Amino acid sequence: MIVEFCVQNHRSFRGEQTLSLAAGNYDKSLPENLITPDLPGLPDLRLIKAVALYGPNAGGKTNVLKALQFLQWLVLESATGQKPEAKLPVEPFRLDHESVGKPTLLELTFIAENVRYELAVAVTGERVVQERLVAYPSGRAQVWYDRVWNEETKQYDWSPEKPTDFERDDGIVGKTRDNALFLSTAAQWASKQVTPVYAWFAKKLKFLNLSADAALSFSHLTQDITAQIVNGSDGAHKYISSLLRSADLGLTNVDAKEPEIPDFMDWQVTFQHAGKEGGRFTMDWPDESAGTRRFFSVLGPWLELLVQDRVLCVDEIETSLHPMLVAELLRLLLKSTNVCPQLLFTTHNPLLLDMTLLRRDQVWFADKNQEGESFLYPLTDYKPRADESLVRGYLSGRYGAVPFIPHGLVGGPAAEAGAAEVKHAG
Repeated sequence: MIVEFCVQNHRSFRGEQTLSLAAGNYDKSLPENLITPDLPGLPDLRLIKAVALYGPNAGGKTNVLKALQFLQWLVLESATGQKPEAKLPVEPFRLDHESVGKPTLLELTFIAENVRYELAVAVTGERVVQERLVAYPSGRAQVWYDRVWNEETKQYDWSPEKPTDFERDDGIVGKTRDNALFLSTAAQWASKQVTPVYAWFAKKLKFLNLSADAALSFSHLTQDITAQIVNGSDGAHKYISSLLRSADLGLTNVDAKEPEIPDFMDWQVTFQHAGKEGGRFTMDWPDESAGTRRFFSVLGPWLELLVQDRVLCVDEIETSLHPMLVAELLRLLLKSTNVCPQLLFTTHNPLLLDMTLLRRDQVWFADKNQEGESFLYPLTDYKPRADESLVRGYLSGRYGAVPFIPHGLVGGPAAEAGAAEVKHAG
């Protein structure tokens, strides 16, 4: 589970911005949308199951997920996924001269195996400038290691000298390259103490890009997940078929056959439709609508989230899906009681601003200032009334994070002159 995520000097984020998944103390609505992790030292902590991140195009909401995904890459791949002399793929803020040469800062507070951890890294293209891991197994902070680049000695300073309940292996320290995290390196050398942290990033943190530019790759990556579930058992088959019927897509059933050559062929998925006079007609995957294929592809990762206690990050959740289908998927997640999943998703869909679906502290915004710098803020900053229409407030610009469309773009002499020039050029 994620408690808090901070990012600075990454893509459109220049100054430090924080996304908190801690629930508000005064909001008593929708208790089913909350998780109570019961952590040592934080008995009253409550976390929200889902965060909806709104904002205009290019406002920075997708960059929140990309920053979190970059941190995951540093943990999982920096020790093994690049050459020793390779530069780290940092993307600093580019709209001023100072930020380009400064480190990117990422800090994540999360819970793995009922222990709270804080992982903070600062990286440039050349090296890891700082890396710190703090654990709270008994409620008190234990700094397991703090690795800081010393520009004068051209070496790393390590502290504390004698960490509490952590054995820093000098052999692994010596094997850790400048362009790799110690955490990533230690995991490759089977350090048991960092295994829960590494495993959380590897198994619990997942990403789905549903945006239009990812449509093709998304279908290939996730269609097979749902197909495997359909083919796994009769119970799973019946459950997914019932979800497809409930979605009012005109479907009555679905079948999936394993490819004859695994890893080189997609699963063969066929849908059954209700036709005239009660007839049943079969349609293959390529012949189905984009909406049906997208909904089927989403179901697999979504159901895995409900049974495997993961954090799922979804970009543009409403792409090719009707708003009512998205709302029902959210309800399916928020009403789950078997595990404690979390969902971070970006969206433009104002209809999800439904206080029977989401709490006020589950709505966040990403917006830009005139210097092109993105910033994050929660809906609760505006203290909306209990009876306030959030849809109307958002669309009217009360909370910001909506596109500013100048009058000249849609009417007036400038627009008419521009249209005339386009017509003449054509």
